[in-house]
Amino acid sequence: MSAPGIGADFERALQTCADEPIHLSGAIQPHGYLISCRLPDWTIHHVSANIEALTGTPAVRMLRQSLRGFLTDDLIEALAETIGFGEPGAPSQRAAVGNIGPMAQLCDVSVHVVDGLVHIEIEPQPRGTGERSPTVVAQAMIARVAASEDLEDFHQRVAEQVRALTGYDRVMVYRFRHDGAGEVIAESRDSALPAYLGLRYPASDIPVQARALYLRNRIRVIPDAGYAPVPVVPDRDEAGAPLDLGQLALRSVSPVHLEYLANMGVAASMSLSIISGGRLWGLIACHHRAPRAVPPGVRAAADLFGLFVSMRVAAREQKAAFLLEENAREIRDVLAQRLDGASEPRLALAGELDLVGRTVDSDGVGLVQSGRWHTAGRTPDVAHLPGLMDWVARCDAGGNGIAATARAQDWCAGGADADGLAGVLAVPLDPFGGEWLFFFRCEQIEDVRWAGSPDAPLQIDESGDRIGPRTSFSAWHQTVRGCAEPWRDADCRVAARLHLMLRERYRRSASLQAAAGDLQARRTRLDVREQRVRLLQLSELLEGLVHVGPQEAAQLSARINLLESELQALIGTGGAAED
Repeated sequence: MSAPGIGADFERALQTCADEPIHLSGAIQPHGYLISCRLPDWTIHHVSANIEALTGTPAVRMLRQSLRGFLTDDLIEALAETIGFGEPGAPSQRAAVGNIGPMAQLCDVSVHVVDGLVHIEIEPQPRGTGERSPTVVAQAMIARVAASEDLEDFHQRVAEQVRALTGYDRVMVYRFRHDGAGEVIAESRDSALPAYLGLRYPASDIPVQARALYLRNRIRVIPDAGYAPVPVVPDRDEAGAPLDLGQLALRSVSPVHLEYLANMGVAASMSLSIISGGRLWGLIACHHRAPRAVPPGVRAAADLFGLFVSMRVAAREQKAAFLLEENAREIRDVLAQRLDGASEPRLALAGELDLVGRTVDSDGVGLVQSGRWHTAGRTPDVAHLPGLMDWVARCDAGGNGIAATARAQDWCAGGADADGLAGVLAVPLDPFGGEWLFFFRCEQIEDVRWAGSPDAPLQIDESGDRIGPRTSFSAWHQTVRGCAEPWRDADCRVAARLHLMLRERYRRSASLQAAAGDLQARRTRLDVREQRVRLLQLSELLEGLVHVGPQEAAQLSARINLLESELQALIGTGGAAED
């Protein structure tokens, strides 16, 4: 939902925020180090400015040197092996744990490749941590949630397991809605913290380019939101272009996001991406009131657990879509059989709307055909038909011509008098002839609890150029009307298959009509020939008659009049024009 009353200054500032190249920050967080090399000789091209604290060598003196002068051969071999198993552009992978630098500091080392650069991320680890295998930890977490079949219970268990693993004050399962807004659907928290469960957040809280990075990098950690960024030296490549740091676990985040966390009273955070069907379904968001470091081994276990959650969410969505499409296919087959058995399938469709309405998850279906409005179930009054036709004319429909909306205001002026309906999915049958099939959904009246007013999701300065996060997250109530449950991709696929089936029956109906017309014309021509023969025979008979009585003359006149009427009828059908 977009906030009402948004002015030009806000729109400009919002666009500035959306255009921020957060993956080109040119800096990392200070809890680790970065070394970027090129193969095959492991020549160092970039390092973080703090690297001297680890290696004892200033950043500028490490450039153009070989990595072998700073890392042991076994560590480099582990890096090479990890790179060999991975794909260019893939997320960073944990490669090894080893001692680095003159002080032999124990470090966790991760690696990934982007644009030909091997990015090596190094995080010092306290000695004697004795962390368990991430795989073993993740397996135990999965076992505790896998048996849950109830969605709410599953999401709640996920939040509890991640909090038990990481120790954060608050862990939330945050789901993105169709309109870009987000909603907290599960929460595990310290009892001293206010509850966020059920709160909704505007789409601007997580802008588009931030969501894209959540797809590229499944896990993001900020141990201390009050950090000072560490520059990368140099921050540009040989061609002068900024370095793409989008997949670095250490990447410095947007200053706006750090302000946002501070306004929420959050000093440390972590997020795990939940991905389904290639899209960002949601996040497992973790907050802490004080700085908190999460060891790489714990992050690795959380990442594995997050992958399981993603697969579970994706499997549920795929199963629901399969059942929907299978049910629609069965109903569509019955409908096809009924239409095939009709003398004219096109006209028979109006009598099968109850069955048609079961093919798509809807509350009612309407058919406009030859200017008439046929309906079944919950549908708007015929007075709304002009608005519906105007809407489909304005729609930029896809290749199959199907159009969909969840908002009543799109097809009903103001959306205030839409007969309790809101969602419409339109299927073209003969768009040039104004023949459409409409599926309808009732509006869903929602009492939404926003985390702060949606009318002010962000703050801008006097110039209108700088954008900052909002400062209020208090629950703000709003009643939303005029919107239905959004049409899913599966709904549109079902409608597209129904469209193909009906168009095929329409073509058959047109072919049958054309064939019937040809047969009628042929029969008329034969009748004309037959009557012509009779006329010739009658003419010959008349020529042979010399003397007839009045009674016979009257009978003969009646026969001639009857024949004339038959001929006039043939002419009226247009069939007298014999070839």
